[in-house]
Amino acid sequence: MLFVDPATLLAQHQSHPALPHSRHKTVVIAHRGNHVNAPENTLASTREAISCGADYVEVDLRTSKDGHLIAMHDGKVDRTTNGTGKVADLTWQELESLQVFNRNKRTHRIPQFRDILALCKGKINIYLDFKEADVAEAWKEIKAAGMEHQIVVYLNKEEQYKKWKEAAPDMPLMTSLPKEVTNKAQLDAFLGHMHIQVLDNMTDPELLKAAHEHGVSVWLDVQSPDEGPASWNEALHKGVQGLQTDKPAEMVTYLKAHVQ
Repeated sequence: MLFVDPATLLAQHQSHPALPHSRHKTVVIAHRGNHVNAPENTLASTREAISCGADYVEVDLRTSKDGHLIAMHDGKVDRTTNGTGKVADLTWQELESLQVFNRNKRTHRIPQFRDILALCKGKINIYLDFKEADVAEAWKEIKAAGMEHQIVVYLNKEEQYKKWKEAAPDMPLMTSLPKEVTNKAQLDAFLGHMHIQVLDNMTDPELLKAAHEHGVSVWLDVQSPDEGPASWNEALHKGVQGLQTDKPAEMVTYLKAHVQ
């Protein structure tokens, strides 16, 4: 379980980060951008997420060998590009030269974080899946872009929590519930140590109720091969506040017609 020292605990409870404004009551998150229509984690898939009216675009963040922040889900470039090797072992010049695989003839490239920030400013929020990146540099680029109030950071590792709290105390944070947290008392204890604004993939009614009592939102991943209205409706009936989807355009249309 994640744990922070008393000094950090005191500091974090003196601030109450607010989630970015969303246009929909149920938050719609475009998984890796609208990547069904364009390659994942590219400027093109981000534009698609913006144009379909999603509230957030999910962006996976990593750092190159020479310190450039780039959007890439995998630790290696092999699956999504015509290159090979670990992101952390490649320079930006090497990464920039790669072509991102695509079903059509258009050429796409790996984007830098700063370019995604510039594209999203004032148009869509960012669900920043913080894979392996430098917190200080990420926060520097977020501030330079004026995007401080349009981002939620998803934490993947224990040490990321303290680093983000020290660098940006007002940044809204999100994480998965540890497997060992299975009842209300354990969740209360967890949230007593972790000042989190969003939890993901939590469906137990008791835990959902407890999270809401703490003012913590719950967002579910609903992307799957058979994703559609039936799975969305099932998730919504659990009482969650957001859905991450591979079909953001269809979900926006569905929510407008049936929910809000």
